[in-house]
Amino acid sequence: MTQRSHADRVAEQSQSKSATSALAASWRRSMLKYGLDPGDGRRPERLSLAELSARRQAMEHFLKVAGPQLDQLYTIVGLSGCNVLLTDATGVVLDQRVSDADAAQFRDWGLWQGMDWSEAAQGTNGIGTCLVEGRQVTIHRDEHFRTNNIGMSCMDAPIWGPDGRLLAALDVSSARADQTERYNRLIGAQVAQTARAIEAVFFHASFPQARIVVAADDSLDATMLLAVDKDDLAIGATRAARRALGLEREGAFRPRPAADLLGRDDEMRGFDRAERAAVARALARAGGNVSAAARALGVGRATLYRRMARLGLTEKQSRLSHG
Repeated sequence: MTQRSHADRVAEQSQSKSATSALAASWRRSMLKYGLDPGDGRRPERLSLAELSARRQAMEHFLKVAGPQLDQLYTIVGLSGCNVLLTDATGVVLDQRVSDADAAQFRDWGLWQGMDWSEAAQGTNGIGTCLVEGRQVTIHRDEHFRTNNIGMSCMDAPIWGPDGRLLAALDVSSARADQTERYNRLIGAQVAQTARAIEAVFFHASFPQARIVVAADDSLDATMLLAVDKDDLAIGATRAARRALGLEREGAFRPRPAADLLGRDDEMRGFDRAERAAVARALARAGGNVSAAARALGVGRATLYRRMARLGLTEKQSRLSHG
């Protein structure tokens, strides 16, 4: 497809009210909302070094945590001529991994640190459309809005912050002319997996003193996580956990008992097991003496007897196991 015919096709579908696909909706946004021209040959704008440095500094902790995951992803896709990019929530590239052999091509395309790949700036593209729609996307060659970008394939996934807000986009772009849509799907799956890994690692790093628990054992989403403090209060939740548990979608998180949130029998058994283990340890250290164990736990003897009964621990069992 020539650049002129591509621009004509994009313009026609952008103005067609009968076009209902997600791609057509993005093209329509690009032309009508942002006022972009698909035939515009200008390259993406680049931030000054000072502006880029300020943005990187603002996300320094996140970039440090994400770095090893970018390295790992690059070892998988780098040899096939791919460029690994990490942006902020506005679509500006903050970090990347690319081979020296492919660097010139990607730099010429503007897929480089400091470049603005928001949908408002470049129209439909992997990074910008992923951020606008908040979902995993693949934009393959002539699915791009601008004719300048139809030589690339871009696979992207969003990364959500510990506050439930969109934090970044992870992108793998390919310059290969022979790249198939089937191969794009394989790369896209790896990008999504890496994005979830970055999200989970950053969530752990954001609550260093908390215990991190999975909010749903039957979920395939590895980012459905809760941060629980020493008092068993949930003090943080990932976006996936917030949605699953009906919590605030974004922003400040009101602490509440983790048991109330998890609420299912299997999770409650998990908390009971933890309490049972603590009581059993106290009894072991006291040689089976309930009074001494109660003093060590800071509770009354009668209270400890009630807890032992609820947890299935008897005085006879404790004496037999330590006698």
